[in-house]
Amino acid sequence: MANLADAAKNSDLSRRILFTLAMLAIYRLGVHVPTPGVDSHAVTDFFQAQSAGIFGLFNTFTGGALSQFSVFALGIMPYISASIIFQLLTSAIPTLEALKKEGEHGRRKINQYTRYATVALAIIQGYGISSWLANSTQGGKSLVLSPVVGGFMPFKIMTVLTLTAGTCFIMWLGEQITDRGIGNGSSLIIFTGIASSTLSGATRLWTLISTNEITSAVALGLVGFMVLIIAAVIFMEVAQRRIPIQYSQRGSGMQAMNLPSSHLPIKINFSGVIPPIFASSLLMFPATMAQFSQAGWLKALQDTLSPSGIIYNILFVSLIIFFCFFYTEIVFNPTEVADNLKKYGGFIPGVRAGKSTSDYIQKVLDRVNVGGAIYLSVICVLPQVLMSLVKVPFYFGGTSLLILVGVALDTSQQIQSHLLTQKYEGFLKGAKIRSRRVQY
Repeated sequence: MANLADAAKNSDLSRRILFTLAMLAIYRLGVHVPTPGVDSHAVTDFFQAQSAGIFGLFNTFTGGALSQFSVFALGIMPYISASIIFQLLTSAIPTLEALKKEGEHGRRKINQYTRYATVALAIIQGYGISSWLANSTQGGKSLVLSPVVGGFMPFKIMTVLTLTAGTCFIMWLGEQITDRGIGNGSSLIIFTGIASSTLSGATRLWTLISTNEITSAVALGLVGFMVLIIAAVIFMEVAQRRIPIQYSQRGSGMQAMNLPSSHLPIKINFSGVIPPIFASSLLMFPATMAQFSQAGWLKALQDTLSPSGIIYNILFVSLIIFFCFFYTEIVFNPTEVADNLKKYGGFIPGVRAGKSTSDYIQKVLDRVNVGGAIYLSVICVLPQVLMSLVKVPFYFGGTSLLILVGVALDTSQQIQSHLLTQKYEGFLKGAKIRSRRVQY
C-alpha cells in the first residue's frame, strides 16, 4: 500500500511537470501565429532595425514574438507591469494595504484588479504599436498590407483586439501553470522566451569555430568564463543576511515554554530584476522615440545614450543603484517588521524592541542593498564589456541572465518542496500504520 501511495504521489508530480511543459509548448506555438493584416517579412526587418531600442528589450522577453508581430507580440509584459504597479501601490495606498492583510479574500481582489490593469495596459500598448506600424515603412514598403482587414475591420481595431486577446490568453496560461503545474507561470513564460533566444548565440559561436574565426581554445575559455559567471549569479541569488531572532518565555510554572530561536532572512539581491528593467527602459526610451521623429535633439540624445558609450553605462549603473534602494524602501517596512516581532515576543539579541529594532533592521538592509546594487551593476554592464573589449560575438549577461537563473532556482526549489512533502506525508502514514499494529 505504501508503494502504491508513493507511486501515486510521484505520478502527481509528473502530471504537474507534463502539464507545465504542455502549456509552455502552446505558448511557443502561438509565438509563430501572425497578426492579421501585417506583412510579416517587412515587420521582421523593421523590428530588427529597432533592436537597439526598447523594442529589442521587449522582444527578448516575448521570445521573438514582437519581431514576428504574432498574436503574442505583447507577451506577458503587460501583466508583469500591472503586477509591479499594484505591488508598489499596495505599499503606498492604505486601502490596498488593508486589503492585502485580509488574507485569501484580499489577495483575490488584488489579483482581479491586476487583471483589469493588464487589459488596460494591453489596449494602450496595442494601439500605440498598431499606430506606429500603420505610419511606418521598411525599405519603402508599408508594414501594413491593407488599412482594412477582412474587408470590414479597420487595421488598428483588429490589431488592438488581437494583441489584447493574446495577452489575456498568455495571462491565463500563466495562472494555469501556477495553479496546476510547477513554478510561477508568468516567470516560466518569460524564461521560455529568453531561453529560446539563447540558441542563436550557441549557433553563432559554433559557426565562428567552424569558419576558424575563433580557435577552439578561445571558445572553451569563453564557455568556462560563462560557467563561472552563472555560478556567481546563482551564489548571489541565494545569498542571505540572516538577522538572529529569539523569543521570550511565555506562560508560567510548568506551562512555561521557550520558543526556538529563528532568523530574519534578507536577500542580498532583495529587489531582483526590477532595477535593471526600469533603468534600461528609461534609457532606451529616447533612442526608441528617435526612430519615429526627425527632431535633431532626439538624434543627438540617441547618439549620446549609445549602449556602448561611457555616459550610458554611468547613467545605467546610477539608475540601478537608485531603483535598488527605492524599490526596497517601498516594499519592505522595517517598522512593521519590528512591531510584529514585539507583538509575538520576538527580539534581536542585544537590541531593544521597538524603534531600536526598526533602526537596526534598516541599517542592515541599507548595507545589504549596497552589495546587491554593486552585484546587479556588474552583471548588467558585463555584456557591453564583453562585446566591446573581448569582442564576444553574442549577448551574454544582463537582465536575461538574472531572469534565467532566478526562475530556474525558484522552479527547482518548488520541485524539491513537492518531493519533501511527499516523503514527509509518507513518513506520517507509515508511523500511523505502525502505531495501529502496536495497538492491535
